[in-house]
Amino acid sequence: MSRGAPARTEVRGDPLALLSRRVLVVVAAWLVGCSVAAWLVVTREAAAPGMVDGLAAVGTRMSMPVAAPVFLATWVAMTVAMMFPAVIPLVAAHRIVARRRGDGLLPTVGLVAGYLLAWSLVGVVPLVALLGFRSLSGDAAESSWLPRLAGLALAVAGLYQFGRWKTACLRTCRSPMAFLARHDFGGGTRSAVRAGIVQGAYCIGCCWALMSVLLVVGLMNLVWMVALTLVFLAEKCWRHGWALPRVVGTALVVAGVAIAVHPPLLPALAGLSAGG
Repeated sequence: MSRGAPARTEVRGDPLALLSRRVLVVVAAWLVGCSVAAWLVVTREAAAPGMVDGLAAVGTRMSMPVAAPVFLATWVAMTVAMMFPAVIPLVAAHRIVARRRGDGLLPTVGLVAGYLLAWSLVGVVPLVALLGFRSLSGDAAESSWLPRLAGLALAVAGLYQFGRWKTACLRTCRSPMAFLARHDFGGGTRSAVRAGIVQGAYCIGCCWALMSVLLVVGLMNLVWMVALTLVFLAEKCWRHGWALPRVVGTALVVAGVAIAVHPPLLPALAGLSAGG
C-alpha cells in the first residue's frame, strides 16, 4: 500500500442489531399473517345478515340469534385481527430478550397466549350488551332515549381519551422493553404468560373505550373496525401517537353530542340505510 493511499476499513453490521432486525421481521410476518387470517374469518362472519349489530341497528337488522360460543369465538378472531399488528414491538422485544437468554420459542408463545386470554375474557361484556340490544322491541328505534344513549356512549368514549388511565395505559403499551423488565425478567413460560395477561389488561385499559364505539355502530362493522385498528396501531407504534387520543376523543365527543341533538345521524354514522 502506498503511503498516500487511504486505508481500507471493512464495515460490519452490529450482530445484535442484525439479530434484532431479523427477529422483528419474523415476528411481524407471523403476527400480521395471523391478523390477515383473522380478518378473513371476521369478514365472512360479518357478511351474515344481522350477525352482530349495535345500538344503531336496533329495530332493523337484529333478527339472527347468536350462540355465546359462536360470538366468543368471533370475538377472539376480532381481537387477533385488530390487536396483533399493534403488539409487534412487544412480541419482538420479548423474542429478542428470550433469544439472548437462550430461551426457546415457548415463552414468547406464552406471552401472546396470555395477552389473547385477557382480551378473550373481556368478550363477555359485549356479549351481554348484544343480548340486551336484541331484547329491545322495534319501537325502541323510534324512541328519543336510544340516540341519546348512543350519543352518551360516544361522548364517554371520547372523554376517556383525555383521562389519566388512558395516558398511563398508553405509556405502558408504548414502552415494551420497560414493561418486560418489570414483568418478565427471566421467569420462563409461566412468567411470560402472566406478563401477557398483564399487558393485555393495560391494552384493554387503553382501548376499551374506543372498542365500545362498536357497540353503537355495530360490533362487526368492518369500516369502523379497520379505522379503529389503524388508530390502535398509530397510538402504540407511531412516534407522534401521543397526540392521537385527543384528536380522536374530540371527534367522538362532537359526534356524540351531534347524535343526541339530531338522531338521524346515528344510522348514517353506522353506515346503515334507512331501510336497515
